[in-house]
Amino acid sequence: MIRTIAKSCCRAAAIVFVTPLVVSFHVKALVIGRDPALHGSTQTLAMAPGLIGRYLRVAFLRCTLSSCDPSAAVEFGTLFSRVDARIGKNVYIGPCCHIGLACIGDDVLVASGVHIPSGAETHGTARVDISIREQAGQPKMVRIGAGSWIGSASVVMADVGQQSIVGAGAVVTRAIPEYSFAAGVPARVLHDRRAQAV
Repeated sequence: MIRTIAKSCCRAAAIVFVTPLVVSFHVKALVIGRDPALHGSTQTLAMAPGLIGRYLRVAFLRCTLSSCDPSAAVEFGTLFSRVDARIGKNVYIGPCCHIGLACIGDDVLVASGVHIPSGAETHGTARVDISIREQAGQPKMVRIGAGSWIGSASVVMADVGQQSIVGAGAVVTRAIPEYSFAAGVPARVLHDRRAQAV
């Protein structure tokens, strides 16, 4: 009971503390656009260390993303680049991650150094007469199903089904079915977790 009250007080204090940054985000969004403004603001907040940093980051993300549950934890060095991202209940996002257009379901664990860009086609590459930088991409929402665990240094460019595990260093280029254990470059399903359940 006391712990719950203390957490609620910390969350409320964090909202007050990040209010100037939220106002700054909205002003910058009018000038440079919402996504670039988000990226810059999360760079600033990424440097806040420890438990205080966790509360500040989540407070800011609650005010700027499509949705971010107050129970989420976002660690040091993690950046967000798309305001349409969604973070569910009890999500843990480890240090030094980069999150684009992603919907991260409840109880997902994202280890350190994970990249979840906005799908596999964030940049256009079809034309050779102009630079890739100048070609429009096709952003896609990447969905991480509830209860999944994404291993360190993974790159996830396609959906991951609920209760799945993506091994460390994997590169997910095709959708991973629910209850799968997948690993490798490119990631492939090694087994169904339900088959090993006791």
